Amino acid sequence: MRPIDRTGFAICLSLVALVLFDSMGLVIKHLSLAYSAAELSAWRNLFGIFPAIVALFLSRQWHRAGRRWRIRQWKLALGRGAVVTVAQLFFYLSLGLMEFATASTITYANALFMTALAVPLLGEQVGWVRWSAVLIGFVGVILVMQPGSDTFTPVALLPLAAAAFYAFVGVSARMMDDDVPSALVNLYASCASLVGASLVALSFGGFTPIQSSTDMAWLISMGGFGGTAVLFLVISYRMTEQSNLAPFSYFGIPLAFLMGWLFFDETPWSTLFPGALLIAVGGLLIIWRERKRSRSTNAALPTEGPR
Repeated sequence: MRPIDRTGFAICLSLVALVLFDSMGLVIKHLSLAYSAAELSAWRNLFGIFPAIVALFLSRQWHRAGRRWRIRQWKLALGRGAVVTVAQLFFYLSLGLMEFATASTITYANALFMTALAVPLLGEQVGWVRWSAVLIGFVGVILVMQPGSDTFTPVALLPLAAAAFYAFVGVSARMMDDDVPSALVNLYASCASLVGASLVALSFGGFTPIQSSTDMAWLISMGGFGGTAVLFLVISYRMTEQSNLAPFSYFGIPLAFLMGWLFFDETPWSTLFPGALLIAVGGLLIIWRERKRSRSTNAALPTEGPR
């Protein structure tokens, strides 16, 4: 019997996770006319907790550690969840107000923000290659946002802000103790995000009554898509190095364009290109540099996209 190609299987899982994340975004955009971003965030985290629990129980590291639920850095873990709440609110708002592919593409700037945040938060030395990659990526973001043009609106800042907050969540993951399973860190963040989004929703008029059983099915699907995507990413990250998976994350840009065209008849060619290509180039340059560094130092900057 031939041995399983773990890296190939991990890449397949990460690509399925991309499809699930974009499917979640489509549901959010579909429901945004009837429910607020805070409500959708709360429902997403509620139903997303179940896959997170599955991921935890699949974690051999957690079982070896005695199945402990409490972690030493619980304040940091819950704080990351609070930041996820803000990131989700901005991203979900942008999905309701912008073209699907445009909002999704701008959030790929999180890799650029992660490089910049690694300097003050982790004390990393960032060389000219990675700073050049950040510059190229931000030029791409500017081209997508088109500031100064007749088509520019401040709404375009929402996914950019979401990318910055998601980047903080990713970088701060490296501040957690090494013996804490990633699945447990994710579960803390999901629970904190659920509480945070619920409080925001209650502060701004409360929860809208579910209008139909169909809407409830969509809400469950939304949480299931997002939670399962995170589960697949956790599994794939444990099967191979993150640097082997990161380049494939940029397949999400054409995938978002395709889904936006199929489900909402959106074709923002003039908005996305060539800016989207520069965002991808900047991100891939960072990934290439990190992969080169990891071979010598056995340490790579993780990417986390808990949407």
